[in-house]
Amino acid sequence: MIGNPNVGKSVVFSRLTGVRVMSSNYPGTTVNFTEGKMKVGGEVVEVIDVPGTYTLDPTSEAEEVALKMLQTGDVVVNVVDATNLERNLFLTLQLLEREVPVIVALNMWDDTAHQGVAIDRERLTQRLGVPVIPTVAVSGQGIKELVEAIPGARVARHKERSRDERWAAVGRITDSVQTISHRHHTWRERLADATVKPLPGAAIAVGVLSASFAAIRLVGESLIDYVVDPVFDTLWLPVLERISSALGGEGILHGVVIGRLIGGEIHPVESFGILSSGLYVPLGMVLPYIIAFYIALGVLEDVGYLPRLAVLLDSAMHRMGLHGYAIIPTLLGFGCNVPAVLATRILESKRERFIAATLVSIAIPCAALQAMIIGLVGDFGMRYVVIVYGTLLMAWVVLGLILNRAVKGFSPELLIEIPRYRWPVPGTVLVKLWGRVNGFLREALPVVLAAVVAINLLYVAGVFDTLASVFAPVTTRVLGLPGETVTALAVGFLRKDVALAFLAPLSLTAGQFVVASVVLAMFFPCVATFAILTRELGLRATLKATGIMIAAAFSVGGMLNMLLKVPALA
Repeated sequence: MIGNPNVGKSVVFSRLTGVRVMSSNYPGTTVNFTEGKMKVGGEVVEVIDVPGTYTLDPTSEAEEVALKMLQTGDVVVNVVDATNLERNLFLTLQLLEREVPVIVALNMWDDTAHQGVAIDRERLTQRLGVPVIPTVAVSGQGIKELVEAIPGARVARHKERSRDERWAAVGRITDSVQTISHRHHTWRERLADATVKPLPGAAIAVGVLSASFAAIRLVGESLIDYVVDPVFDTLWLPVLERISSALGGEGILHGVVIGRLIGGEIHPVESFGILSSGLYVPLGMVLPYIIAFYIALGVLEDVGYLPRLAVLLDSAMHRMGLHGYAIIPTLLGFGCNVPAVLATRILESKRERFIAATLVSIAIPCAALQAMIIGLVGDFGMRYVVIVYGTLLMAWVVLGLILNRAVKGFSPELLIEIPRYRWPVPGTVLVKLWGRVNGFLREALPVVLAAVVAINLLYVAGVFDTLASVFAPVTTRVLGLPGETVTALAVGFLRKDVALAFLAPLSLTAGQFVVASVVLAMFFPCVATFAILTRELGLRATLKATGIMIAAAFSVGGMLNMLLKVPALA
């Protein structure tokens, strides 16, 4: 399956393959594609959803991968936006000039009537020389006909054209098969216009993002209060208590498996055993917020708001050496920094990718860390949470301005296809949610459990006491934190959310928790993000980014420590 971005290709793919899909990186790259299976004429076939591309003359790594994957398929299903025929047919003609069987899925067919667009499908089929099937992927209309037509896909044998000749051919085909009649704008079109204009667009952006994060917190806290905590307290805690009694209530083995007893009881966060904190932190504190975040992100993606947000922020982002589409990996970073760094592939230059990946790693806390910030810092009052996020926002802006001047190169203009607003498809949102949550569990659980074991062993061996004494001058004098926080900084390389949880038993003040949260968010990236940064940017650029992170973390942390000593802010 191949087509321009934002033509509903992923929805068509979901209709064809259901939920039995898997995502992979193309060999030698970090460009992601999705594959699944479906039945065609009683035979099970493999379906590959190629990265979206505008042309077969690649200008980015994603488009290079799309071209390579095109050569491996037996049949190409070209998904076309029926409401934007002229823009989409350029890629279609390129496909028809190759020795490959093609079938065209004329998607979003229902919207043509709403927009006053009439397409003569039979004539379009004759002009292209391949089957053309109208589809409405969100409702499933035409999908059965599309599957039945796949065996009839054929090579059109169009002659090879130059770029100008191809555009001229697109114009002739469009003129002959499409007519447009006058119609009044719908409320969705008026809303679409408003969201990219500076004043109404900014107000809408604030409202959408505020509502999204409010919904994330509401859903996350509700899952914790009404699902996770009751299950832990009534079902799992009694099991832990019996295991604790069997292990004698103390000792190295008890410390690793159950953790330390807090006031004679097992605490889900502070005990730090494999079966207590090792399971409760990722599953009980973090996973609910990740589920909530990815639901919100999936809805915003499918509605079509994110490209408009990119256009709205383009001018501001250029001041930081980026274009507006960099907001997409930035928002992904609020879920997990790993896919956010991978998503910087959509940016065209190495300079942009370096700046965007560095800013994400420094100033964008992942959902796991946010859960801990809201849970621990929020206990002192939401104003302290606001200070944490406000500091990170200021750091993101200031560092972006500095990097724009310091990093050589240029930032190209924003070229992006803006889809129409559409109602999100619950099935598609849930499929993406499952894939993202599954990825988090596969990445986070093993690391958290390994960290719990390693930390307990290092704690018994006295390693952290030594580190605390060596780095105490920095943590106490510059950051105003107790020496024991060195443990958290060290653990932050494994999992920042686990690192912040380490601070819970230290009885820190509200100001100290704010400083610690900011420093942990900006400090050395977690090991998974570091690995992806190295693969994306190269070791030399990653070491540069790491140096920037460490310098920024201690500079901002030190300034914040001094400011929070002012009575009005304390």
